[in-house]
Order: sequence, then C-alpha cells, then structure tokens
Amino acid sequence: MRSIARQLRKQPTRSEHILWQAIRKRQLGGLRFLRQHPIGPTIVDFYCHEKRLAVEVDGGIHKNRDVKERDLVRQDLIERYDVRFYRCTAQEVEQNLEKVLEGILEAAG
Repeated sequence: MRSIARQLRKQPTRSEHILWQAIRKRQLGGLRFLRQHPIGPTIVDFYCHEKRLAVEVDGGIHKNRDVKERDLVRQDLIERYDVRFYRCTAQEVEQNLEKVLEGILEAAG
C-alpha cells in the first residue's frame, strides 16, 4: 500500500494539486494533512490524523453508477476505522475552493 501511495503522490490530479496547495503546512485551521494516505486496505486523497478526517476529491469518473457504488462501499469501510469523511468534486475544488475549505473545516469540527 505504501508504494502505491508514493506513486499517487507523484502524480496528483489538477484538483488534488490545487487542494493540496491550500491545506499543506497547516494552512487550514492549523490542521496537518497527509496526502495519499493508506487507511486499512485503501488509500484516501488527504487525511488529518488529529481529527480522523479523510478528504476525497472525486473526478468525472465518479459520476459513473458503478464507481459511485464502489465509492460508497469504500467510504463505509473507511468509516469503520472511526474516520469521518468529506467528499467533494474536482469541479468544486477548481471553481469554488473557498467553499470546499469551509466544508473541510466544518467536517473537522
């Protein structure tokens, strides 16, 4: 899992890069986020250990019905590790980053 996470960190999507630039180095509410972090048998886009919060950025493929169903199963699995979940779309990140950041802060409590 760790090697896969490393590879994913080297190849972020445009929206992941934009969000990472806004939340890295404790820029968002003093929270420390990790990117492409393994949780159980899966990897989340961003993770704040202190708040046990996973953040996922969904691209266009996540509109596909089968992918949506897999996402929900995966989210349920992650939540079983007592991790809260915040999901946004790539479009939201690219067009309304402030709203996404507010949503992450709200989800973090």
